[in-house]
Amino acid sequence: MSNMLRAVLESASGGARRPETGAGLESSIPGLYIAGDLAGAPVMKLAMEQGQEVARHILSLPDARGADAPVWDVVVAGAGAAGLNCALELQAGGLRVLVLEKGRIAQTIEDFPQGKWIYDEPAGAPAAGRLWLEGASKEDLLARWRQAVEAAGLDVRAGEGVTGLAAHRQGGFDVRTAEATYACRRFVLATGQRANPRRLGVPGEDLPHVHHRLYSPGHYENERIAVIGGGNSAVEAALALCGRNRITLIHRGEGFDRVFRDNRRLLGEAIAAGRIETRLQTTVREFTAGGALTSAGKIPCDRAFVLIGAEPPAAFLKSLGIRLENEWSGNWGISLALLAAAFAGMGAFHGSQAAGLLVTLGALAGLVWHGRRGCRWSWLALSFFVFYSIYANKRAPGHEFWPFQGWGAQGLAFFGRPFGFWYTVLYTLVLTGFGVESMLKWGIRRRDWFQTRRFATLIGFQWLFYFLIPEFLFRAWVADPALQSEAWRSYGIIYAWPLFLHTFFGKPHPVWIVWGLLLTFVLIPVLVLFHGKRYCSWICGCGGLAETLGDRWRHLAPKGRQSVRLEQMGAWILAAVAIITPAVALGGAFTALRGPALTALDWYGLIVDVWLVGLLPMTLYPFLGGKIWCRYWCPLAKMMELLSAWFTRLRISRFAIYSNDKCIACGECSRYCQVGIDVMRLAMRQEPVDNLNSSCIGCGICVTVCPMDVLSYSRPRAPVLVQIEPAG
Repeated sequence: MSNMLRAVLESASGGARRPETGAGLESSIPGLYIAGDLAGAPVMKLAMEQGQEVARHILSLPDARGADAPVWDVVVAGAGAAGLNCALELQAGGLRVLVLEKGRIAQTIEDFPQGKWIYDEPAGAPAAGRLWLEGASKEDLLARWRQAVEAAGLDVRAGEGVTGLAAHRQGGFDVRTAEATYACRRFVLATGQRANPRRLGVPGEDLPHVHHRLYSPGHYENERIAVIGGGNSAVEAALALCGRNRITLIHRGEGFDRVFRDNRRLLGEAIAAGRIETRLQTTVREFTAGGALTSAGKIPCDRAFVLIGAEPPAAFLKSLGIRLENEWSGNWGISLALLAAAFAGMGAFHGSQAAGLLVTLGALAGLVWHGRRGCRWSWLALSFFVFYSIYANKRAPGHEFWPFQGWGAQGLAFFGRPFGFWYTVLYTLVLTGFGVESMLKWGIRRRDWFQTRRFATLIGFQWLFYFLIPEFLFRAWVADPALQSEAWRSYGIIYAWPLFLHTFFGKPHPVWIVWGLLLTFVLIPVLVLFHGKRYCSWICGCGGLAETLGDRWRHLAPKGRQSVRLEQMGAWILAAVAIITPAVALGGAFTALRGPALTALDWYGLIVDVWLVGLLPMTLYPFLGGKIWCRYWCPLAKMMELLSAWFTRLRISRFAIYSNDKCIACGECSRYCQVGIDVMRLAMRQEPVDNLNSSCIGCGICVTVCPMDVLSYSRPRAPVLVQIEPAG
């Protein structure tokens, strides 16, 4: 696989690929659950909720309690917020629970600097479970948690980390530590990832004066200290140390964009006062006994702190056999061969050879077998077979794709209706079913009425404008025979040019031309002025399926600069439409132009209307998220983006998503963005998300998932300053 293709396919997870989880946060290994930081809980309160969720799921199982005394019902690895909360809930439910912790109870909190204040964010809801969590100092919180563990009599074995795990075929596990092996029926992994500090990988990094954590800033005095990093941890460490030491803050970037606003302010004050010296766009190449060798020369230091984040314990997770999300593992060659065999079998089946059907079924079974064994390419091949078969037969009889040509469309026509009609029925039902599921997930259960209205609108538009009107109601409502014969053009009531070209082609009734011009060049620009590209996430049928069926894979949307650069393909298709449309329109008057224009239109219909609108995006839903067509190829989406960007430059746009100064850099907003925007970076800078700096479609999921209520649809209000007059 080329480096470019791999960069796009694997870009969704960035540097923090999470384990795959299902119902109750169960991993790819039955009976093994994951909670907390590893499962994407960005703050303690949410980690506690996940721990409780796992516990309640296990307690709901009919075989949760075992009778075999030597076998623990559940072993929990990790004594942090998620692990302790899960274990306390399980024990309260009557299960025999053992907690293993390689460090101390709540080691992550122990690692915080002395006196650090712990916030109970997100505010507004009490902490779930049996652990106490309110705003408090690190020391107070730790004391309360230790008291809760002792009061419950929970068996926590500190200093005993998990080194291995063996799953039994009949169910259950053997959990290995350096001291012993424990048999259990279920296993919960809640170790987090902050215990794995990221390293520079340079010579001298293991010298005794080079550290990857800062425990007690007060222990250091009158030292030359180098702090390496550009995030909040590095800046906070530099600020904590600069009172009694000489600090050099080394960062490879141009600035501190991902740092909290208050930290940026305090850092600026410390730099202005001469307490901290910064070296930007500088990388460390080696540590020596007397300093750090960097790209800008040698920086003398008595001590160095490398604080550049933490690494997910991918190697440890893989050693346990846990499958990580978005892993492109397996053999693509075998998958391709099985896919070819499946299609060849269908061709033989049409030739009245029953063996052909057996070949196809066998090949598909082989893809499923390989997929279940971890081959992602096999699932991709199977997805392509399904959607290719649908779109190959959706065309007019005699124009189907191989191997269905001449028989596929007829074979899928029922009750006097062509397959195209039944495809619309299927499309509508799928969008509705998954739309209701998404509405419950993002809207009703979270009490988020924005998302509830959005999914209800998508379902309503699909039923009325993309099914009932074009297939039934238009003929019943319209008396003009000329218009009745063009009922199929009623899709253009909502689908504007350049998405629906045929509004203007094939001698349309004048009403279609007038409406098409009004919709495209008046109504759409007005909608864009106030709502940006929300057409894509509230109205469009293409975007509707991506937002509903594709919602469960939204976190797999490609991210990064390479993926953003590929969005330029939409501009190329928009340019092609802008050339083809007048060429076809003028072809009636200029004979020399007619042939090439119609040929270009045919090729456009095949490449764009079949492959890029439907076949490829739907094939890629489970692998690259739902917005492939909308983001990379849709000419209407690109036109609206350019319009919205223009309105923003003119400072008349009413569309943007704003942020306040509460961002904690958890990354949930960026993770769940279907169009791959680095929302967190913009939020850290408190820059609005608009169509001048992104391809935002205004779905608002970033607002919904933010645990700190950082993002909103309206500009944050400036604090009101009240002057108090002195008495007397």
